[in-house]
Amino acid sequence: MNKFFLLGGISLLAIVSFVGWQTLGQKNAPDTQNPPQTFDNRQTPTVNNNNQFQTPKKSAHYESNTPAHGATLAGVPVNVVIDFNFDLAKGSSISITYHGKESGVGQTLIDSNPLAMRRNMDPTTPDGLYTVNYKACWADESCHDGSFQFAIDRSKASGFFDMRNKKEVTVSLKNTAFNHQSLRVSAGTKVTWVNEDDVVHTVNTDSHPAHSYFTSQNSRNLQKSDEYSVTFEKVGIYPYHCTPHAGIMTGSILVE
Repeated sequence: MNKFFLLGGISLLAIVSFVGWQTLGQKNAPDTQNPPQTFDNRQTPTVNNNNQFQTPKKSAHYESNTPAHGATLAGVPVNVVIDFNFDLAKGSSISITYHGKESGVGQTLIDSNPLAMRRNMDPTTPDGLYTVNYKACWADESCHDGSFQFAIDRSKASGFFDMRNKKEVTVSLKNTAFNHQSLRVSAGTKVTWVNEDDVVHTVNTDSHPAHSYFTSQNSRNLQKSDEYSVTFEKVGIYPYHCTPHAGIMTGSILVE
C-alpha cells in the first residue's frame, strides 16, 4: 500500500513539473504573431490625424518662430518667420510641408535686418498638421537645422467675431484686453485700435519680442485715447499682442 502511494505521488509530481515547464516555455517563447517593434532613430515618428505635435528642434542662435510650435490656427499664416540672435547668411532656407508636399511659396527671404528669415504660404493649402524644417547659415558658411510644427483648422473661424464686408472696424483696448480679441474681416478692411485704459498699450505683431511676423502691424506706445490703424490686404491669420502685457493681452485678425 505504501509503495502504491509513493509511486502515485512521484507520478503526480512529474505531471505537475511537466505542465509547469510547458507553461514557462510558452511564456518565454518568441511571439511569432506579434513580434516586438523596432524603431530606427533616424526616422521621423509618424504623426496621427489628431495633430499630435512632435518635440521641436532648435538650431544654434534660434530665438523664436511664428506660428508658434503647437499652435492651431483658424487660417493659413501669411508667412512663416523664424528669428535668431545672429546674422543669417546665404544658404538659409525654410521648408513647410503637409504630408510631404511643399506648401511654401517662392524663395526663403532673409530680412534686411538679417536676424529673421521668412517664407510665404499658399493660402489655399488644406487643414491639417504642418512641419517646418529650416536651415540657418552663418557668414562662416556653417549651417544648423531645426524644426517645429503647427496646424490649420478653419472650423475655429466660427469662434471669431464676424465683421466681414465692413470697410472699417474698431477694436478697443480696455481692461487690459482687446475687444474683440479674435476678429474676422474681409481683405481691404481698415482696423483701428483705440486705447481706453489709463495705462500704455501697444499693438505688435507676433512673435514677442521680435515683432517680425507682419512688420506693418507694430504701433508706438499708445496712451489713453490714442489710436492706431492698419489696413489688411492679404488673406490669412494675423496674431498679435500688447508688448507691456504680452502674457495676458493677445489678439488675432483673420482676413478672408
